[in-house]
Amino acid sequence: MILCKTCCMPNTRPDTPFIDGECAACVNHRNRPTIDWDSRKAELMQLLDRHDGRCIVPSSGGKDSTYQVMTLLGLGADVTIVTARTCHLTSIGRANIDNLARHARTVEVLPNRTVRAKLNRLSLELVGDISWPEHCAIFTTPFNVAAELGIPLIFYGENPQNQWGGPVGSEEARQMTLRWRSEFGGFLGLRPGDFVGMEGITDRDMADYIIHNPTYPVEAHFLGQYVSWDSRRNFEVAMDAGMKVLLNQPPTRANFWSFENLDNAQTGIHDYFMYLKYGFGRGCQQISLDVRGGLFERDYAIQWVEQNDGAFPMDYMGISIYEVLDRIGMEPKKFYQLSDQYRNAAVHAH
Repeated sequence: MILCKTCCMPNTRPDTPFIDGECAACVNHRNRPTIDWDSRKAELMQLLDRHDGRCIVPSSGGKDSTYQVMTLLGLGADVTIVTARTCHLTSIGRANIDNLARHARTVEVLPNRTVRAKLNRLSLELVGDISWPEHCAIFTTPFNVAAELGIPLIFYGENPQNQWGGPVGSEEARQMTLRWRSEFGGFLGLRPGDFVGMEGITDRDMADYIIHNPTYPVEAHFLGQYVSWDSRRNFEVAMDAGMKVLLNQPPTRANFWSFENLDNAQTGIHDYFMYLKYGFGRGCQQISLDVRGGLFERDYAIQWVEQNDGAFPMDYMGISIYEVLDRIGMEPKKFYQLSDQYRNAAVHAH
């Protein structure tokens, strides 16, 4: 495993090329000052004008979607927030959804909780990702609401391949196409139809996880391709708008930031399995971004990662892992078996 010469991301991150020893995310970050952001903002205004200012922002109530809502409102947009309810909503997550609803109309879509718990458990078993149904809903529910309400413009946040690294060329994408959704949506080769027949799951049960009208001419854009993206700036804007965060402590030891991913108690398991598979976790991603921003030295970041990244999530947002497992119907013994199964021996050989 080789670390980026600028930050501390390893070359085991999927779909992230290293160019002369530097990860794609660092290359992208260094190139941002060359972008004509005034021209990009003018394009954004033209896009809004073409849709009479009406747009949808998919949101969990977190820092980035709060920033998106406040920014678009500031530009005069008519914003509808769409929240696909997460898997194990925390009290702070609930408060932040309600807070954002003070600023713009909100549509909150709640899935069948029994089916969702089955999907959490099955996806953890099948592909090692408890968050598969959440990711699927994030990239499905806003499209369905857009068609139902007749609002064919959606703004997601950053282009993930630009912010975190991805195949060369993918960092330029401004629009989320169905092809992008299929390639980068986090589905891991699983389709909604694959679950039909498992444990009594029906086609009707999976309706929340498919796009109902794929021919509806919706445009989904990355707002971060039109206005410069800065996670810490987004956090400050969100705090000013009333967002609640943890006080001086992250959701769990393996996180570096205290202001991200506060809504879903299952996130600790998702991030832990990311570490088992690929040798890096959420904290490594967060502190690497801060290194790029000049907030911390790389040596400090590497030391922090060695001491904390991938730490077992005994609790997340104050919620015990055993409570999370009980809700999805998984015995701890099975969870530990899966942890061993998905641990990448080649990555963790050292």
